[in-house]
Amino acid sequence: MERNNSGIIFNINIASYLLIIFFTFISSALSEESSFTMDKEISVKRETREAFSAPIPNLSLSKMRFFTGGRHLFRRSWTPAPSSVKSLDGLGPVFNRVSCSGCHVKDGRGSPPPEGTDKFRSMVIKLGIIDNNALKPDPKYGFQLNDKSILGVPYEGKAKIHYDSKTIAFKDGSIIKLAKPKYSFFSLSFGKLNKNTKFSGRVAPAVFGLGLIEAIKEQDLLQNADPEDKNQDGISGRAHKIIDIVTNTEKIGKFGWKATRASLLHHISGAAFQDMGLTSSFFTKQNCMEIQIKCKEQINGGTPEISKKQMERLLIYMQTLAPPKQRGLKNDAIIKGNNLFLKIGCSNCHTPVYKTGEHKGHPELSNKIIKPYSDFLLHDMGPELDDGLIEGAALSSEWKTPPLWGIGLIKVVNRHTRFLHDGRARSIEEAILWHGGEAKASRNNYLKLKQNERNYILKFLNSL
Repeated sequence: MERNNSGIIFNINIASYLLIIFFTFISSALSEESSFTMDKEISVKRETREAFSAPIPNLSLSKMRFFTGGRHLFRRSWTPAPSSVKSLDGLGPVFNRVSCSGCHVKDGRGSPPPEGTDKFRSMVIKLGIIDNNALKPDPKYGFQLNDKSILGVPYEGKAKIHYDSKTIAFKDGSIIKLAKPKYSFFSLSFGKLNKNTKFSGRVAPAVFGLGLIEAIKEQDLLQNADPEDKNQDGISGRAHKIIDIVTNTEKIGKFGWKATRASLLHHISGAAFQDMGLTSSFFTKQNCMEIQIKCKEQINGGTPEISKKQMERLLIYMQTLAPPKQRGLKNDAIIKGNNLFLKIGCSNCHTPVYKTGEHKGHPELSNKIIKPYSDFLLHDMGPELDDGLIEGAALSSEWKTPPLWGIGLIKVVNRHTRFLHDGRARSIEEAILWHGGEAKASRNNYLKLKQNERNYILKFLNSL
């Protein structure tokens, strides 16, 4: 009996030891930042291609399981119905990509296709007709051009982008050439676009840090709003108040290029519907216009095609993706760049810091100091960035201030440096120079800087 008892104790010790090794390995593989510790820091130090794919450091073990399941679903490809994998069928009938990660590669930022090609991999073309100050769909192609389809269904059409050159001069005499996009359409399955249809290219935004943005208190956003420009600084940012379809209440939009969605659940279900043709409890009808007969005849992959459980896993995944940590905080050039960033007025819209409020779903996201560098308000960006489309109360020249965190890692993660809503800017500097309207004064201040001062600002932005 003594030997048996000793052997039992010995086996239990081995099992405990193996469990410790297992959880240590999983922790390192998933987060590289000790995800299972109750670290107060909410950002993650990574500078690899997985910089945007880490969970928040204080995520519990129980939620880590849902995070991993959500990541798996985010990266899986959906298939047409009927399929042997019932939980992943229902793609289309018309669509743009077969998976979430198809547009949001490595949870990062999309880019336009090479000039003159129709290879739209992480960018879509939005469509719409302005009627009585409201956006209505193109009667043949809806609100978004779906350039792919399942077997037996015609895709909607294809597009290409060409660029015109525009020269900008700095005060010191140096010049830079900008590229302005021009869109053309071909192989349209149901004839030309309506003569009144407007169109706009939209690259996929990065998806990290969205849960923290969701947790920002609305009153904190409203403190920065000045729709009538009462302080006469030329900046009249305003909150985009919309009806959230999840709660059927009025909220401030935080997501989308024009802040058209207030909750992350609305944002995710809308993307699943428009980009992959997946119905959900919020978007219940197939993404087919009346003229698209073959599209309307196809069987579905369930009612709805993406289940509540799947939606919840995707939601947890995207809510708990961590933003990257800023690098080089003590670097002299970065400090100088930060000071210049403030001095020329960039922070008037790109608000650096917030403290999150209470997040009902994830207390881990509550009461955290975050640095997204955005006021999440709508601003008139001038005629050069006017795309002709209105969305909700957002005018065609108005855009939500995009967060800047992670901007310096786009090249590492996504292997490109394309910025702005349509990816026209080929560098951070080009993105600055496209600013107009309410941002014109800051843009002009940047043009007046010396080369070394501009380099300081760019170095600072690349540290975010």
